Amino acid sequence: MSVTSANRLELLQIADAVAREKMIDPSLVIEAMEDSLGKAARSRYGAELDIRARIDRKSGELHMTRHRQVVDEVENHYTEMTLEDAREIDPDVEVGGEIVDPLPPMDFGRIAAQSAKQVIMQKVREAERLRQYEEFKDRVGTIINGLVKRTEYGNVIVDVGRGEAILRRDQLVPREAYRNGDRIRALIRDVRHEMRGPQIFLSRTAPEFLAELFKMEVPEIYDGIIEIKAVARDPGSRAKMGVISYDNSIDPVGACVGMRGSRVQAVVGELQGEKIDIIPWSPDPATFLVNALQPAEVAKVVFDEDADRIEVVVPDEQLSLAIGRRGQNVRLASQLTGFDIDIMTEQQESERRQAEFAEKSQLFMDQLNVDEMVAQLLVAEGFSTLEEVAYVDLDELASIDGFDEATAEELQARARESLEELNQKALERARALGAEESLIAFEGLTPQMIEALAEDGIKTLEDFAQCADWELAGGVTVVDGKRVKDVGLLEKFDVDLDEAQHLVMRARVQLGWVDVSELERLDAGEAEGEEEGAPEEGGEGEPAVASEEGRT
Repeated sequence: MSVTSANRLELLQIADAVAREKMIDPSLVIEAMEDSLGKAARSRYGAELDIRARIDRKSGELHMTRHRQVVDEVENHYTEMTLEDAREIDPDVEVGGEIVDPLPPMDFGRIAAQSAKQVIMQKVREAERLRQYEEFKDRVGTIINGLVKRTEYGNVIVDVGRGEAILRRDQLVPREAYRNGDRIRALIRDVRHEMRGPQIFLSRTAPEFLAELFKMEVPEIYDGIIEIKAVARDPGSRAKMGVISYDNSIDPVGACVGMRGSRVQAVVGELQGEKIDIIPWSPDPATFLVNALQPAEVAKVVFDEDADRIEVVVPDEQLSLAIGRRGQNVRLASQLTGFDIDIMTEQQESERRQAEFAEKSQLFMDQLNVDEMVAQLLVAEGFSTLEEVAYVDLDELASIDGFDEATAEELQARARESLEELNQKALERARALGAEESLIAFEGLTPQMIEALAEDGIKTLEDFAQCADWELAGGVTVVDGKRVKDVGLLEKFDVDLDEAQHLVMRARVQLGWVDVSELERLDAGEAEGEEEGAPEEGGEGEPAVASEEGRT
C-alpha cells in the first residue's frame, strides 16, 4: 500500500464518506487516519521514535515527520538531542525547541496497513460514542420515542435513532409486555459515559414521566401558567399530582383534566389505565395534605413540622377510605407531601386524649395531694407539669373557677415542695450512678436531666461536651428509605435541637475546647431565626390545625 501512488484526494474522500455514515466531524476521521499512519510508520522506522503523520486538509497530501526535543541533557536519544547537535541542523534553535525532520515516502506492508485500519476504526468508534453521549446527556428528564429492538432477561432494548437505550424490568409499568418492533415512549432517566459507549437508561415508572406526559398534553403546563409541584406514583395502579396555577382565571385541576377528561385520559391511556388524582397544591402543608387524602374527609390535622410528621384525624367511617387499599392512598399522600402521616379515627383520638387527661390528673393528685376534681381542673386549664403550677403567675391560678388566692398559694407551695423533693432524689441517684460535680453544677441541666444522662453513662462535663445535639434532642434517621425515630436522652424533658446544640456548645466553651466566638455566632444565628414571621393561620372552612413542638 503506497499512499503517495494513490490519488491524493482519496484520503479526504474516504474521511468524508465515513464522517457522513457515522454522523461525526470529518476532521475527527482525518485525525484518526493521521494517528494510524503515524503508528504504522513507527512500526517501520522504530517504535521508540516520535513520528507523526499530517494530511493536508485541502490537497490530501501526506507528510511524515520525525520530532526531537532540544534539551540540556539527553535522557532518551530517540526523542531528544543536545543544543550543540541541534544547531548543526538549525542554528537558531534554543533549548525547549523542536527539530523536525521530514521522512521520505514509504510503502506500508499488509500488517502495517491492517494495523492502521484498526486504529482508524477504533478512533471512529470513540468519536461516535462521544457524539451519542453529547447528544443524549442534555436530554435527561425528557421523553423520547423509540422502537423495541429486543428483550433481554426482561429488560427492553430500545432503538432511539442514533443509539440504543435500555428500559430495565423494574422501570416498566407492571403487566406491560412489548414485542419487537413496538413503538414505545419513555423518560430518559440517566445517561452514562462508559468504556463500552454511552449507556442510556429509560423509565416508565418515574414520577417525572407522568409530569412530562402532562406537559405534552396540557399547553398551560408547557407555557408555565400551571406548574406541577409534586408527583407520587404507584406505577400501573394509581398516582397523585399536585398542581398550582399562576393565573387566577385558570383552574389548574380543570385544565389538566380537559374537556370531558380528554387530556387526563390521554395520559391514563399511555400509562395502561393508571388512575390519576389531580390535586390543587397549597403552600400550607396541612391544607395540601387534606387535599392529598381525597376522597377521604379529614376532621383535624396535628402538624409537627420539625419532625416532618403529621397526625390526621378522620371520622370513624372514613378510616378505610383514607388509608386506601393496602395503604395506597395514605402512602401516596405521604410521598406527595413529604411527611410521615399517622391516621387515627375520632374515637381513637378521643380515647388517647382521655388517657392523657387521666395520666396528668393522676400526676397532680399524687404530687400535690389534691382530690380528683382539683387535679382535673388544673389539667382542663392547660397545666401538664409541676413546673407550670409552681412557677406560673399566681393570678393565673387564682382565676380558675373555684380557686381563690389562698388556694393558689397553697398549690404553688405544694408544687415547689414536691419539685424540691423530686430534685433531691434525682441528684442522690445521679451521684450514686457516678455523676461528677462538674456535670451537676453545669447551668442548664435539671436534676432529672442529670439523672437521665448518668443512667446512660454520661457522668462528667467532658462526656456531655462530646455528645451530638441529636443524641440529646432526638431526631429522625432514614434507613432503607424509611424514617426511623431516634429517641434523645433529654427528649422527654422537651429539649429541642437548638437548645441541645446550645448546651453542648456552652460545655465545650467552659472546658476550653472551642472559642467563645463560636457560641456568640450560634446565638446570633438563633436571633436571626426568631425574626422570621410566623406562618399564617388557615382560613375559614379549613380543618383545625394544632401546632406541636417537634424534634429533628
